[in-house]
Amino acid sequence: MLYPQNNRCRTVFDLSGFWEMKADPDNEGIKKDWINGFESDAFVGIPGSWNEQLAEIGLMNYIGKIWFQTTFLIPEIFSGRRSYLRVGSADFCAKVWINGKFAGEHIGGYLPFELNITDLANENRENLLVICVDNTLTYNSIPQRISAEDYKAFNRERDQTYPLTAFDFFIYGGIQRPVKLLSFNDLHLNNVKIETFVNGKDGRIKFGANYSGSSENARAEISLRDGNKRIGKKSVTLDKSGIEGEFEISDCRFWSHKDPYLYKIHFELFDSGILVDEYRLEVGVREIKVKGTDLLLNGKPIFLKGFGKHEDFAVLGKGLSFPLIIKDFQLMKWIGANSFRTSHYPYAEEIIQMADRLGILVIDEVPAVSLNFRNVTSKTLQNHKNMLSELINRDRNHPSVICWSVGNEPGILGEDEAISEKAEKYWSEIFSFVRNMDSSRPVTLPSCIELGDKDPSFKFSDFVSVNRYRGWYDIPGQIEKAGEELKAELEALYEKYRKPIFVSEFGADAIEGEHATYPQLFTEEYQTMLIEKYFEVIESLPFTIGEHVWNFADFRTAQHYRRVILNKKGVFNRQREPKAAAFVIREHWLSKHKV
Repeated sequence: MLYPQNNRCRTVFDLSGFWEMKADPDNEGIKKDWINGFESDAFVGIPGSWNEQLAEIGLMNYIGKIWFQTTFLIPEIFSGRRSYLRVGSADFCAKVWINGKFAGEHIGGYLPFELNITDLANENRENLLVICVDNTLTYNSIPQRISAEDYKAFNRERDQTYPLTAFDFFIYGGIQRPVKLLSFNDLHLNNVKIETFVNGKDGRIKFGANYSGSSENARAEISLRDGNKRIGKKSVTLDKSGIEGEFEISDCRFWSHKDPYLYKIHFELFDSGILVDEYRLEVGVREIKVKGTDLLLNGKPIFLKGFGKHEDFAVLGKGLSFPLIIKDFQLMKWIGANSFRTSHYPYAEEIIQMADRLGILVIDEVPAVSLNFRNVTSKTLQNHKNMLSELINRDRNHPSVICWSVGNEPGILGEDEAISEKAEKYWSEIFSFVRNMDSSRPVTLPSCIELGDKDPSFKFSDFVSVNRYRGWYDIPGQIEKAGEELKAELEALYEKYRKPIFVSEFGADAIEGEHATYPQLFTEEYQTMLIEKYFEVIESLPFTIGEHVWNFADFRTAQHYRRVILNKKGVFNRQREPKAAAFVIREHWLSKHKV
């Protein structure tokens, strides 16, 4: 699946705007024939989460089905061509109808899906689009559900949240990225795969592409451009084997966080000499490897400085916002960050595109967060693989994506099953699956304190990733002791696994305006001092490859006594205003130290 692109052969229309919606708490929409339209409860902005938009009609904490509807016309330019509907994301499951006819469904949130609606949409009259979205989680879904009975079984009833979650971010629901109409000719590209290689001063781009449609007189032309200058061209006769080739670049300008240079590759398909499809990609030539105790970018060690983040903002929820994307990247540049992790799910494609252009390194993560291995099933495993497949196919061509993260903090409830043979077999399958799809990037899995050094995923990770909150959730208020125990634990982990270590989360909640002259939790000073101590420990060890502060900005969570509406570990508040820690981090990361 290719990102939508308007050009001479492709047409894209955005259906974003004000849609109508209706909640379906009793699961009666099908019986009442809502697939043919319904009397709405309210308007809703698309893209956007329904929760904060419609809190006043009782949907802030709603879990279940909500139906959406809008109408559209097929433009005349679509006539005689294939028409597709593309949904950027619908969390967590979606079913789609066009004019009362079933068009298809998608399981899993945070990733796009396309449906062929050529035979369902009418060219000469208004069309009705109905989408039913369900944000209910199950034991088979990614992420998983958790029940009150599960909390009781772990003797952790006090940890229950509302709505019930096993993870510390909000269960937003809705159509959270744009819905678009796409038009192609019968003969068109379906997907493109790019691999890049570094050989001294020279670079190599290997490309492959698949297409739909056929013709006896079809061919493809692929050209490579350096700015406005064409530096390579290939011509391929189309057959059932697809399109393959490569370009060599002498004295190549390699992509990096310091110089995010992008070449441009242009695919054109011709049928009997007539252009029928084209697609352009920006390509960064770079290699990322783990060697010894180093993470190497183009053969040179790099130290990751950055954050865990969230797609979260007031009213929007997880809804796509271009100004917010720009603001967040400007703040990351301002503070001296060179990387972030898409905790704990795939972010919008537009965010990854901007990371390519600005030189921010991305650890790309699927939402297998807080897996409970008492409840993991074969369907859980299959859904996990499906999401990894969709993520890798979507993001593999982005130079900014330097690592796949296959989940986050399994076994956080402390179940013995998380360190069992069952768990080891599960992670063995997951890591092998990812490497079979893409061997050009390292693979990792951030682990929680509950599993200590026994997390079976460490055996399969290219580098060990750990989330640690000594000085906050344990040893609170004792910063020096927290630092001592952190150092001892990291040294023991390295001694056991002999792999580079990445501290993927650490931090403390800070409420703006709270201050103290002594180590007091929730003050801006405490957050600052604890982060500084972690910097000191992490950067003193020769086997560490990075430090990601948790979190970039405050974000909404399910209701819990530990949270005052938001998780306040952001070094920026939810409105992106800096706390005291932001200035200390900026001074530290922009100074000369481990790079």
